[in-house]
Amino acid sequence: MRNVEQVSSLKTELLDIFMSMEVDEHKQRQKTAAVRYLRARRGIELHREFKRLERDIADLDDDELIQ
Repeated sequence: MRNVEQVSSLKTELLDIFMSMEVDEHKQRQKTAAVRYLRARRGIELHREFKRLERDIADLDDDELIQ
């Protein structure tokens, strides 16, 4: 009976370790996804800003650029 208890205890410990690893991996994937999202969002914002600046510059008259 002692062996059965040891095996059961070992199984429980291994399951706890596995679940802990899964939780850690999930957290890491969430962090990575958040970083990717923020970088993509910033890229979109920069693209829009450059487009707006290009339009603003194109709208200026040549006389306004000389002054």
